[in-house]
Amino acid sequence: MNGNVDIYENERIDDLMNEGLQLIQSDEVFSFSMDAVLLSRFAAVPKKGRILDMCTGNGVIPILLSARTKARIEGIEIQERLADMARRSVRLNGLEDRIEIRTGDLRDLSNAVGPNIYDAITVNPPYMPLQTGDQKLNRHQAMARHEIHGSLEEIIAAGMRLLRPGGKIFMVHKPQRLGEIITLLRQYRLEPKVLRFVHPRIDLEANMVLIEALRDGKPDIRLKPPLIVYGEDGKYTGEIMDIYYGTSGGRI
Repeated sequence: MNGNVDIYENERIDDLMNEGLQLIQSDEVFSFSMDAVLLSRFAAVPKKGRILDMCTGNGVIPILLSARTKARIEGIEIQERLADMARRSVRLNGLEDRIEIRTGDLRDLSNAVGPNIYDAITVNPPYMPLQTGDQKLNRHQAMARHEIHGSLEEIIAAGMRLLRPGGKIFMVHKPQRLGEIITLLRQYRLEPKVLRFVHPRIDLEANMVLIEALRDGKPDIRLKPPLIVYGEDGKYTGEIMDIYYGTSGGRI
């Protein structure tokens, strides 16, 4: 027991950067990584209104977003174990009045809450199509990495149904699938507006891309400067250090 929150066997409590926030994690399920942190800082979240985090996992993105906005934040996760961890992390941080975690299939969420209701949506989806990648993962890890419960198209289509006209969706994904992502976003009336590539080092290809798309927007893509993770000394660059440990808290 930690405060009024149960912590189960094989779970731990990790500090979230310098925000004074904490997260319940377990090596038995897919823990968050840098892509979730970067997405939480890339998203241009409204100061009020409603925000949805799809594929929320253990709730790291809603909890990080709570440091940047007073808006109502919801997360949806299909795995009950992860959703339960997320809800306990919400209680651990005293954020029950601001964050709600739902258990369910995001493809059906508009039937439960209604269409066109969210001002902003974030999503860190599974990166791999169903029949690719490491097949030796446990069930929780496989569902986090592979499109087992929703293809990229189904996730984007769900986002369009849930997003209000003029609302924005923010996604982190692999650059190798960028052509497919842009095609699907435009197919579902989500116009890509901002891209930012993330490179492990300045001399290496990008291994992540951050994407902002506007529902019913006009074609006009802005490419932000690349985000470099490691410098020549093998240490985090100044911008990454500021994202993790700085005090600015602004959008990257």
